[in-house]
Amino acid sequence: MTLHPTVASVTARITERSRPTRLVYLQQLDDAANQGPGAQRLGCANVAHAFAAMPEADKDRATALDKIKVVAPRAPNIGIVNAYNDLLSAHAPLQHYPDLIKDEARKLGATAQVAGGVPAMCDGVTQGTPGMELSLFSRDVIAMATAVSLSHDVFDAALMLGVCDKIVPGLLIGALHFGHLPTVFVPAGPMGSGLSNTDKSKVREQAALGLVGRPELLEAESKAYHGEGTCTFYGTANSNQMLLEAMGLHVPGTAFIHPAQGLRQDLTREAVRTVLALVKDKNFTPIGRLVDERSIVNAMVALLATGGSTNHLIHWVAVARAAGIVIDWDDFSALSDVVPLLSRVYPNGTADVNQFQAAGGPGYIIRELLDAGFMHADVLTVRPGGLREFTRKPSTVDGQLVWREIGASQDDTVVRPASQPFSATGGLRLLQGNLGRSVIKVSAVPEALHVIEAPARVFNSQEALLAAFKAGDMDKDMVCVVRWQGPQANGMPELHKLTPPLAVLQGKGFKVALVTDGRMSGASGKVPAAIHVSPEAAAGGPLAKVQDGDVIRLDGVAGTLQVLVSEAEWAARPLAEMPAELRAANGVGMGRELFANLRRHALKAEEGACTWL
Repeated sequence: MTLHPTVASVTARITERSRPTRLVYLQQLDDAANQGPGAQRLGCANVAHAFAAMPEADKDRATALDKIKVVAPRAPNIGIVNAYNDLLSAHAPLQHYPDLIKDEARKLGATAQVAGGVPAMCDGVTQGTPGMELSLFSRDVIAMATAVSLSHDVFDAALMLGVCDKIVPGLLIGALHFGHLPTVFVPAGPMGSGLSNTDKSKVREQAALGLVGRPELLEAESKAYHGEGTCTFYGTANSNQMLLEAMGLHVPGTAFIHPAQGLRQDLTREAVRTVLALVKDKNFTPIGRLVDERSIVNAMVALLATGGSTNHLIHWVAVARAAGIVIDWDDFSALSDVVPLLSRVYPNGTADVNQFQAAGGPGYIIRELLDAGFMHADVLTVRPGGLREFTRKPSTVDGQLVWREIGASQDDTVVRPASQPFSATGGLRLLQGNLGRSVIKVSAVPEALHVIEAPARVFNSQEALLAAFKAGDMDKDMVCVVRWQGPQANGMPELHKLTPPLAVLQGKGFKVALVTDGRMSGASGKVPAAIHVSPEAAAGGPLAKVQDGDVIRLDGVAGTLQVLVSEAEWAARPLAEMPAELRAANGVGMGRELFANLRRHALKAEEGACTWL
């Protein structure tokens, strides 16, 4: 199938724009690769420290010197970077993966070590609290922790164990800074379906209205989030898994297998076999070359075709930059104009990710996009068969892993072919105007609400909006402007706690929308939300000019975000300053003091909110 001309042109302009930084990156990658294996290059004391705790049999394999054949050719050593903790339901299964990986490595004549652990926080726990202000920057902390782990430099390959929101982008950014290593990502899968996401949202709205109390709300939430695995809505965590499949960085079909299925263990062992096959291939392609401009575009297309998390308009900009590739929201917008929406998973529909998997899952989506010319088929992946291997579904037959063709959609209310999409365009839209540039997840919003025009109500914090709602002071048409929520102001927290009260107002028939320089969760719902407004108010962005009563037009059809005042008045209006007491409060408590330097150096949201550049 011929590549769609827009996909081709966007890829070409990304390649041209990225040429200087990509060349520098590839040169650094080659320099690292040409040094040779660290276990042979490092001093004896260094090596002895690295392998001191290994079982003797593993130690003999890992320290053997090819040159003089002391024991045998030195065995490949896999570095495991693990995001395990048992606070995150999605990461709890990772506790036992290192032992399984080491066992499989030994069977294949190799060794494996846990190179390090990286922090992993749950946005579901920290939503609406000061801890959420560490969330976005935890991505870069994870990237740094990945670098610390791999800096021991005694590894021939790496396995990245992680699933959730900031964790996968952080692991990938860190891995790309060690781009000379072959690397495979290893997830843990979603929890089983519990209380439906739709019913959960209804109870949240009832709680916002005071119709149910804390016991009833906690019961509903506990039925929705009830076991090991990722949350079952199509938020950032599950979007991560879709994008890794589209980039060919998983074992094919790994994303949405339940943690307790025997198939999950088989696929984890297959990840060991996959990464060792790359090591043993003298012409292997390391992760820094697998992740090229075409691979990044494939991820962007997969995000748009599935109505994935808006967070990735920040995270994948940062991921691309880690590989020397420069993308921006114009690229996402151009692709969204032509990429069809092929799935409806909550919040873009009623299905959860288990139903998505049963209907065809990532493999179905990738096949349809390849066949319709929306994805690059000629990319390299961690598997020798390329991206086509990721269009099949795994199973275990007589103790052996096999992959079968997926066939037709098993539920066309959940996934559809490219010839009959839910929408001819993607799920995300760029908005721009005199309020700056922002994004909206139109796939989650009813079409009748894609355009909202109403007076502004300005809030300096999410707490102020919640207080106004509880006071009964919001029963009217309004565009709620919540500012001072960008990376430099307070770390750009998600504002998901605002969804239930705004949904209640919407349910009463009021025209309501949110405009903010903060983030919304990948599970942002049916309320129109212009998010990630850039530049942020704290950096002199135009949200700092908005006043109560200004009429704002959010147009998800035309792609505009405008305050309807004259150009002369807008130009003359002064910028409000972030209240000093608010800035001071944002910097203390819950460890926020330690993140001051990250807030100080964070780039704009459209530049990935990167803190290392």
